[in-house]
Amino acid sequence: MSKYLTVRGKKSAFSFLVSKRMLWVILGLVIANAIVFIIGTGVGSVKVTPIEVIKVLLGVGADTQTVIVHSLRLPRMIIAVLVGASLAVSGAILQGLIRNPLASPDIVGITGGASLGAVCFFFFLGSTMSIQWLPLFAIIGAFVSTFLIYILAWKKGVSPLRMVMIGIGMSSAYSSISYMLMISGPVILANKSMTFLTGSIYGVSWEKDVWVMLPWVIILLPIALLMAREVNVQELGQDIAAGVGSAVQAKRALLILLSVALAGAAVAIGGAIGFIGLMAPHIARKMVGPAFGGVLPVSALIGSLILLVADLAARTLFSPLDIPAGVFTAVIGAPFFVYLLYKNRHS
Repeated sequence: MSKYLTVRGKKSAFSFLVSKRMLWVILGLVIANAIVFIIGTGVGSVKVTPIEVIKVLLGVGADTQTVIVHSLRLPRMIIAVLVGASLAVSGAILQGLIRNPLASPDIVGITGGASLGAVCFFFFLGSTMSIQWLPLFAIIGAFVSTFLIYILAWKKGVSPLRMVMIGIGMSSAYSSISYMLMISGPVILANKSMTFLTGSIYGVSWEKDVWVMLPWVIILLPIALLMAREVNVQELGQDIAAGVGSAVQAKRALLILLSVALAGAAVAIGGAIGFIGLMAPHIARKMVGPAFGGVLPVSALIGSLILLVADLAARTLFSPLDIPAGVFTAVIGAPFFVYLLYKNRHS
């Protein structure tokens, strides 16, 4: 029995194979995401049962429950899905591009640049500009950081090893500058900055969060999926990629920009949530193999599931406190990172 489904266009304009295993994995992850999404939407000071949540989502719920779900909880759940998926796909692209299993937006400096941009906004413009401008400054910080790393790593082209090493160093520098600003500024600004640096989706809304991030995800995730073949080629190495006709440096720059835009948008809304971009691609490869046509969509679903579970744990394990979701992703991700270091040392 074949392991693949053949998809053909009209008059054989295109044809490709789709793994049946990948389809089953995607279906299972969609169901898992839906279950956690519904449970998380019902959890809070006022309990809403899963059946009642489904009724509200279908437009037939009670008025009180509709207000609670739509106004207070649904934006948070949607942002968890968008941020988790964006960080995971960004990490998957970086790991394929840099050919380093330890690469992720928070390790190579992208998240650090976005966080520094946000901290600078808090301390220099927070009292004069609306908080709705925060995402823009975080995204600018991510792009400026990546530009500096790219320039410093350039030597007759960009070496993946140079890029990741320089990114790690720059990330440490960004963290030091951020903490210096926090120590030197008012306590209230330091608290805002610390929450952002930890990573939290508490208090998000439709207007300043969901509608801001949704266009980025709707545009960038499909582009990432369409470029999956190019990530596969880049992972083969510069010489082989050039040998099969790929414009290596141009495609590498485009993929880096795509990864940075996804990570920057996610950090702008959810803060510096760590390790999702590291963990999700590794789990995806275990489930569907190394081809990025499967790794990217599965990573997106795993990333959203990780953040949904982390946020649910953050709200329930220490109730009535609402712990930042980034604390729980770090609790899971730090041991995972150590495991990868150990595994690569002995491989």
